[in-house]
Amino acid sequence: MRKTSKHQLSEQKIFVLDTSVILYDHNAFKNFQEHDVAIPIQVLEELDNMKNGNETRNAEARSFIRLMDQTSGDRMMTDWISLNGSKSGRFKVVMDHTPDHIDAEEVFGKGKFDHRILNAALSLKQEFPEKKVVLVSKDICLRLKAKSLELHAEDYETGKIKNVDDLYSGKSLLSNIADSAFAALKTQGTLEIGALDLPEDEANHFYILKGKRKTAITYYEAKTRQLSLIKTRSIFNISPLNDEQSFAISALLNPAIKLVTIQGKAGTGKTLLAIASALEQRKDYRQIYVTRPIVALSNKDIGFLPGDVKSKIDPYMAPIWDNLRFIKEQYNDDPKMQSRIDEFVSTEKIVITPLAYIRGRTLSKIFFIVDEAQNLTPHEIKTIISRAGEDTKIVFTGDIYQIDTPYLDAESNGLSYLIESAKHHDLYAHITLDKGERSELANLANDLL
Repeated sequence: MRKTSKHQLSEQKIFVLDTSVILYDHNAFKNFQEHDVAIPIQVLEELDNMKNGNETRNAEARSFIRLMDQTSGDRMMTDWISLNGSKSGRFKVVMDHTPDHIDAEEVFGKGKFDHRILNAALSLKQEFPEKKVVLVSKDICLRLKAKSLELHAEDYETGKIKNVDDLYSGKSLLSNIADSAFAALKTQGTLEIGALDLPEDEANHFYILKGKRKTAITYYEAKTRQLSLIKTRSIFNISPLNDEQSFAISALLNPAIKLVTIQGKAGTGKTLLAIASALEQRKDYRQIYVTRPIVALSNKDIGFLPGDVKSKIDPYMAPIWDNLRFIKEQYNDDPKMQSRIDEFVSTEKIVITPLAYIRGRTLSKIFFIVDEAQNLTPHEIKTIISRAGEDTKIVFTGDIYQIDTPYLDAESNGLSYLIESAKHHDLYAHITLDKGERSELANLANDLL
């Protein structure tokens, strides 16, 4: 049994985890160092209701239930159980209790798991007055309710990215470049970067070079320590409309880059460029998968929608079909190519389906596009990448400021986490698209409203 001084005891905390934290990260209860972690019994009830199904939250629920079973062994979970030795804290399941002084169900109403979870935290605060009891939840409203009951509450911080406004963009501007550098790029296609003093840890980064009269767009590869000139090219009859889109195409077509992220607001061409690049390289891959996570309106399951499975999911996949239709329209004067694009769909050379429907598949020699990746958790992103087989390329697109999932934000979503974590890796490239190309009216909405 470990010995704890009075000072250490007063410094220790009890973190009470809400269901939303478990669904975000099923390993969460192991991430609180020397502090104790409590799981309200209502959380287990909610997880039990969510364990069946193909959605990520179902998989997270199952994983946590298994993890709790393995960790507890044959011990009673209503007693404190040590986590990973003497330097870590403990955990337990807190039964349904009504605190003496403040009853959350009396204040906010009966019949909601959230209010019973608040009562579990309040009961611990009453039982352990010498410790700081903190409710941890991804649910902002629940945190506000906790604070109104004089209960400490905070967001789950693991996986959050600070200062997302300064998130890695994958591109930089270099000014005052000498004419001799442009001459070398023109004749050789590459440029030694010793004189430019570029960061040594940077990899697969894009640079706009500006001189007095000339401009060039380049790609920096850390292995060769050279800048390579990027030549503007079209892909499946889609031409880049700005330098950023040229950067994205360069990364998407580069066989040495296996993982690409494209971040940007609506109308910047993220999904269109990814699909067109995949089609351009269709002979190099066994299949093209274009997926997106389904985030149902009002947080409802798609089961409430009428019709068969296809009818239920089609509204969510419509933006992807719109992009494929736009590509097809570029061949209005080529009926043969239009028929080939239709054939790609009918023969499943290109598969457009919700992310949940490809769970468990082996991704070997696949060009795999995940649209709306900002609606994924860091753990979901990791799970997808870990499924990649030989000769597979994975592309994540999304806008970290347009999140539909209730418990994610610009700092905690999986796309932000991936961009920050993978930057400078040899297999990875990122580009942020800032310039909207949908229409002047769309740009007005993005810029002014």
